[in-house]
Amino acid sequence: MRSLSITRVVALLSLLLVPTFVFAHGFKLGSLEIGHPWTRATPNGAEVAGGFLTITNTGTSDDKLIAVEVEGIAHVQLHEMKTENGVMSMRPLKDGLPIPAGEKVELKPGSFHIMMMGLSQPFVEGTMVKGKIIFEKAGSADIEFKVEAVGANPAEKHQHGAATTTD
Repeated sequence: MRSLSITRVVALLSLLLVPTFVFAHGFKLGSLEIGHPWTRATPNGAEVAGGFLTITNTGTSDDKLIAVEVEGIAHVQLHEMKTENGVMSMRPLKDGLPIPAGEKVELKPGSFHIMMMGLSQPFVEGTMVKGKIIFEKAGSADIEFKVEAVGANPAEKHQHGAATTTD
């Protein structure tokens, strides 16, 4: 009888933990794991926003992120930001972003990111924005970007010492 009550307690605790797993959302496409796509809330009149996520290639073959589409956005590009000689620059990645086999690539503020231009309406904190992520070999997958607070950086909360590619 005692083991039954322990089983019930474990089951109840499992149910209480479910919202934590839902909050840290992710998607899988073959050997590619797309972790927590997110963007920031935007003020009225904003025409651009950044998109961020992680891509882990658990396979044995390299792949390449070649495009991202976002519902209601006129133009979406993959960008790189970097600082050289004290000057920060941003440029589109015309050939895509390599995702080496066995590695994790982070798209985050101040680095690689998704540049969304021509917003048709503001992004509202707590909502989801539908999109599609497209790879050279793995194909495409529907994803959703969680809209975080203005100035938020949830990537800092979820970092576990993973390397970022700097190609």
